[in-house]
Amino acid sequence: MNARRRTVLTAGAAALVTGCGSSGDGDGDGSTAPASETGKTPDTPEASGTSAGELTRTSDVPVGGGTIFKDRKVVVTQPEAGEFKAFSAVCTHAGCIVASVSDGTINCACHGSKFSITDAAVEAGPATRPLPAEQITVEGDSIRLG
Repeated sequence: MNARRRTVLTAGAAALVTGCGSSGDGDGDGSTAPASETGKTPDTPEASGTSAGELTRTSDVPVGGGTIFKDRKVVVTQPEAGEFKAFSAVCTHAGCIVASVSDGTINCACHGSKFSITDAAVEAGPATRPLPAEQITVEGDSIRLG
């Protein structure tokens, strides 16, 4: 391979690696450290006392709100005390991971879609489809996927 072609390929590879460095999940938090380095994302509670296979503890999901697990692409809500629901954290509009849960809705920061914490129905667009339900099992104070 000639020196010029090698230089162009090397520059292209460097640009690709640099471009892959951002999180690209559309959450707009400005964080550049991958979740695997920090062990959690800003919306993921500490795994205090969780066992293998456990997603979270019931005490980590606020009543009237929810918790987003970006690494698992799931959001768990507690619309009323003791009632737990789980939905995909992938927005049905453009595929962004939802960014927050507040005021009774699961919120996508990419384009402003909002989904009900009760059944993931669209509360505000541009999304037109609800978030798909995820299966969870609640046993005692443990919440597991599946």
